Amino acid sequence: MTVVDRSLINLVLKECHDSPFSGHLSEDRTRETLKTCIWWPMWQKDVSEYCKTCDRCQKANRSTGKRLGNMMKIQEPGRPWEIVHMDWVTGLPPGGDRSYNACLVIVDRFSKTPIFLPCHKDDTAMDTALLIWNRVVSRTGIFTNIISDRDPKFTSALWTNLHQLFGTKLSFPTATTHKLMV
Repeated sequence: MTVVDRSLINLVLKECHDSPFSGHLSEDRTRETLKTCIWWPMWQKDVSEYCKTCDRCQKANRSTGKRLGNMMKIQEPGRPWEIVHMDWVTGLPPGGDRSYNACLVIVDRFSKTPIFLPCHKDDTAMDTALLIWNRVVSRTGIFTNIISDRDPKFTSALWTNLHQLFGTKLSFPTATTHKLMV
């Protein structure tokens, strides 16, 4: 059995794990290959660390983290302005007469028609509700479902009460399924 000098450990691990002849073996198989012919103090820990930090292996291996739920299909609308998506665009340079620095984007799921409402990033839930009521609902009618992220303006007691009053529904995609916002 060969004892490896500390300065050569990375080279040995690279040859045993990364070379075209080894093919990025798993941690266990890399250990099996090394244990019959090479040794150094704490070699198993070094093999483990090397394999866990191998960029190519990390990209190729599937995630072992928390499994995400299945994506749910969103109900298809039967008419325009029945289901809408809402989100804010913030961080805009101030513009217009009132120095707007944000934009509320509302998209009809049926026709894909967007409405862009200039607003302020620090508008309250009440400001937002009035903006939507005066500029959109007055022309389109009440939506049956609003799909949005979990912005505090939409999760406030005001919005909860408005949805109960109008019999509408507010849907929040999970944090990992923001694709619903399309």
